[in-house]
Amino acid sequence: MSIKRSTPVLPSEITSRELYLNRREFMRVSAALGAAAGVAAAQMWLSRPAHAAVKLSDVRKSPLSTTGEELTPLKDVTTYNNYYEFGTGKDDPSETAHRLRTRPWSVAVEGEVTKPKVFDIDELIKLAPLEERVYRMRCVEGWSMVIPWVGYSFSELVKRVQPTSKAKYVQFTSLADPEQMPGIRVPILDWPYTEGLRMDEAMHPLTILCLGMYGEVLPNQDGAPVRVVIPWKYGFKSGKSIVSIRFVEEQPRTTWALANAREYGFYSNVNPQVDHPRWSQAKERRIGEFGKRATLMFNGYGDQVASLYAGMDLKKYY
Repeated sequence: MSIKRSTPVLPSEITSRELYLNRREFMRVSAALGAAAGVAAAQMWLSRPAHAAVKLSDVRKSPLSTTGEELTPLKDVTTYNNYYEFGTGKDDPSETAHRLRTRPWSVAVEGEVTKPKVFDIDELIKLAPLEERVYRMRCVEGWSMVIPWVGYSFSELVKRVQPTSKAKYVQFTSLADPEQMPGIRVPILDWPYTEGLRMDEAMHPLTILCLGMYGEVLPNQDGAPVRVVIPWKYGFKSGKSIVSIRFVEEQPRTTWALANAREYGFYSNVNPQVDHPRWSQAKERRIGEFGKRATLMFNGYGDQVASLYAGMDLKKYY
């Protein structure tokens, strides 16, 4: 099913990258070093090149984009994040993720495949034509965004490694480096962060291997240099800073399900009829808007993905 996309909003029309990525660090350096000296030091810090400002070339518009919805301002997408490897506060990732080194970077693809391979990040960028996909993203906590991701269908990678008949699931493993990620030092989760999909979910055209957003490479706090995006599932299913993709026969153990299976099931499809034990999922707050809106089944992608779950009790398989 083809879906018309919303009118793109260029990052330059929203805010200055240096301003939103560095404003807290400016204030911190200024306060720490004193008025005159602090301002000078902070100005030097701000003059550093922004890694996330690297443009991605030859990005085409995708017909699979969300219809007619206003994009969430880039400053919100990069300063209001869940990324516990960098801290549990919403602004922690934007303040601490500059420590992450995204070059060199490689992703090992292994398990039940006939052609296992370790991909360099630049190989992944060139693996298939890059597309801009405007997707709604819904957090289990009740907030949502609309983001123009850049990547390609995950199935493009799958075709290159040729899974065997035993491959029933895909497991994604994120980087876990306490030197670069201060949140790893706190045992709030079982690190490294892992997530998983059934093969038919992974092969669905809407599931993308994501390498950028807003026409540029991913900022560190949003999962650089490579992540997955599954728009009909709650955001925590879309693993960030991936270092391993493993094709497996058994349903993989996933981080949040291990932490609290009662609250975070393996499927985690957006479902307004199944409440989180601590809050309702019937409404959501779109970042940048006042008030709340009704949550859509499968985050509004039901026409495309509902058939994947035909005959399943979605209150049991949540």
